[in-house]
Order: sequence, then structure tokens, then C-alpha cells
Amino acid sequence: MMRLAALFAAAAALAFAQSRTMTEGPHRMELTLEQLDGDTWRVIDPGKVLDQGDRVRFKFRTNFDGFLYVMNQSTSGKYEQLFPREDTGRENRVAASREYQVPATKGAFRIAGPPGYEIVYWLVTPARLTDASPRTTPPAPVKPGPGLTPRCDDTILKSRGDCVDSSAGPKLIPRGEQIPPHLSDPAGRSPRDLLFLRQKNTAVISSQQPPAGPVIYEFRLAHR
Repeated sequence: MMRLAALFAAAAALAFAQSRTMTEGPHRMELTLEQLDGDTWRVIDPGKVLDQGDRVRFKFRTNFDGFLYVMNQSTSGKYEQLFPREDTGRENRVAASREYQVPATKGAFRIAGPPGYEIVYWLVTPARLTDASPRTTPPAPVKPGPGLTPRCDDTILKSRGDCVDSSAGPKLIPRGEQIPPHLSDPAGRSPRDLLFLRQKNTAVISSQQPPAGPVIYEFRLAHR
């Protein structure tokens, strides 16, 4: 489970409209994971296996306009909306070619809970979700899957001696994966031809076609 200063609210209902593309070429999103090292934030491998108490944040950039929502399914099965909310920043509109930080405040997400993989859902929609009727009740908790322990990939050598799990990081949501019920609709509308690439420690998620609706994928955050 990732915690901030307070518990996170449940997600809203969904409404979609066409977004405006700002640049030529493939439609892409860039996602970077940072860890607090003493008083300094440093970019880390998306697959790094984190420890209890580690503090992290994300950097996000896209080349098309939209609205960003970030949700988490913890290793204990609890669902939380991480962004937006009062603790993490209320303004979630993203403009093309600008970099955004999650949380947008001075806070950070603290790693806690049973070892395994936090499933962090990244949802970009053409329209703000609050433009629709809000959801007033949280989704039912999803039963956690079999206990999977992140493992260090010995073929990935890091100069700092970091443990890296090659199965962690951003992924396409597998068909048939148990996800919070209210995310089933955007998952069904989201493109299935997303490409996941790596540029050093930055994850790149791209699509050759303009997004005509929501785009959703997951980030598997590994911790011990």
C-alpha cells in the first residue's frame, strides 16, 4: 500500500470526449519513477524493487491534452485513488509537452504493506471525470491474487547495486485481469495496441493512432 498524509478518496464515474493533439507523430506518454535518497530525489529504474518506508513520486508527460487520474490496487487488495485529491493536488488537467509531478504537492508516496506488486492504474481521459455524475460510493475491494514476491533479475546490472525486477514497471492491462469494476469500461475502450518502450529510466507508452477515448495502463510497483 502506498500512503500519503491521509487516506485517498474513491474514484469518480467516467465521461469521455475527443482530445486535441498538440504535436505530430505517435501519441505518447512518458513516465518516470523517482525515489527520495536523503534530501535528494533521483530517477530510478521503473522495475526497482523498493523497501518498506521508501518514498517515491512520479513524473508524467504527454504530447496530447487530457485529464490524468491515478489509482492504486495495493498488495493487501485495497483500492485507493491517488490523484487528484486535496493531499496530492486537485488540478489534473495535462497539456501537451509539459511535465507534471504526482503527487503535485510537496508530499510523497510511502511504501507500506505486504511484499508484492502495487498495481498503479494510469488513466488519461479527453474530458474531466467530474463533468459526469460523480460516484458516491467506493468500489468493493478486489481480492488480492496469489502472493508473488518480487525477484532481482541477475541479468540486469545496476551500478548502484539496485535490485530490479523485469516484470515490474508499466504494462498493458492483461485481458481477464481482475480490476476494480468501475475501471472495466475504460479498460474495454482503451487501445490494445499500446507500445511500451524504455529510454534509459523513462518508460514510454505510445500509440500510432490518436486516442478517441480513454487510455489506461498499469504500473507494477514492486516492493519487499
